[in-house]
Amino acid sequence: MSSNGHPPDFVETARPKTRAIVLHPDLHKRRVAKEVRARVEEACGLAAAISLEVVHAEHISVSQPRPSTLFGKGVVERFKSLIDGLEVDLVIVDHTLSPGQQRNLETSWQVKVIDRTGLILEIFGERARTREGMLQVELAHLTYQKSRLVRSWTHLERQRGGSGFLGGPGETQIEIDRRLIGERITRLKKELDKVLRTRDLHRAARKRVPYPIVALVGYTNAGKSTLFNHLTNSSVHTEDQLFATLDPTMRALQLPSGRRIILSDTVGFVSDLPHELVAAFRATLEEVVEADAIIHVRDISHAETEDQKRDVEEVLSRMDIESSDDHPILEALNKADLLDASARGLIIEPDGSEGAPVLVSGLTGEGTKVLISQIDRIISIGRRELNVAVPVADGKTLAWLYRKGEVVARQDGDMETTVTVFLDPIDAQRIATNETVRVL
Repeated sequence: MSSNGHPPDFVETARPKTRAIVLHPDLHKRRVAKEVRARVEEACGLAAAISLEVVHAEHISVSQPRPSTLFGKGVVERFKSLIDGLEVDLVIVDHTLSPGQQRNLETSWQVKVIDRTGLILEIFGERARTREGMLQVELAHLTYQKSRLVRSWTHLERQRGGSGFLGGPGETQIEIDRRLIGERITRLKKELDKVLRTRDLHRAARKRVPYPIVALVGYTNAGKSTLFNHLTNSSVHTEDQLFATLDPTMRALQLPSGRRIILSDTVGFVSDLPHELVAAFRATLEEVVEADAIIHVRDISHAETEDQKRDVEEVLSRMDIESSDDHPILEALNKADLLDASARGLIIEPDGSEGAPVLVSGLTGEGTKVLISQIDRIISIGRRELNVAVPVADGKTLAWLYRKGEVVARQDGDMETTVTVFLDPIDAQRIATNETVRVL
């Protein structure tokens, strides 16, 4: 009670951030310093994506990985002192740890330890918003944890009102009941099957329209959502943060030819993407598999843009996706606004030819008109050119041709209107079986 007799004002205090150390084991002897720094910075960015306070980050050269702890005895002892001195709550090892390595490091350091896969799963758990996304995250997390004896069961803890891997009654749980996990995985798969059937119905409905689907893919934080918003005048959540987008978003977009497409914004990729996530997020990534064309959005301003390109192409390859006439991939070199004159000079200016990379900025809009024109071009690959004579009285069919195809020539006569039109194969077949018109 205050001196004036009134209760004191309640002041809500911010919850302190979890203090973390990031360790990047360098097992690649040929990596140069710049590449190692980029890897450490990315790992810190992943930690920041779930509001962890990174108080120390370091790369460790590992000449001979130890089966028990990955790191040598001297490194383990050195970091025990550092962890105690900095009052660290969590250690992130930016590499895959075996269950035994994770347990042994936790025992030695007396703090929670997670590896790169565990960290990415935590991010996905916080970011997923749709029913499908949350089911997929939980399935991936349980599959990952099934072989591990850890001190928390993060997804079930979150469902019970816990706060992730650092809080709640699950923190004292040493062993996970594999039978319960197996039963939960079985239930999740059944629930996902229902969600996927619904998604298949939606996809089938779109194909009946039919609007071509163009998927934006790229390394996480490449600016896909910002570019998506600019192209579609949308307001998809964007943030200078890794994995800001996890659930696919789709919007209609009209091209210069008059064709309408569906543009899809998808989850970003990272290097060493956990195989649990590739499997569990297969349905989300099916928007990419089913796409008529793919726009690979690259952060051209990033020092490791070529490495990021290879990482994305590796994931696409794991999904059996390669550029072809039936599945064209176009590069959008994004974040042009961050390039200075000298950096721009190093980029080969696009020559406007079909399929050439396009320099763009999702923030300022630079190059987006050229990008849309390129999308229009690659979507038109495989379209058939037809000369169609339509009776003057059949305005409905003529309007259909303008709506479904690209009319490039028209000649009006007394009895018939003759048009030269490019149509998708399915629409070309429809017009060929239309008894009221003549295909010349």
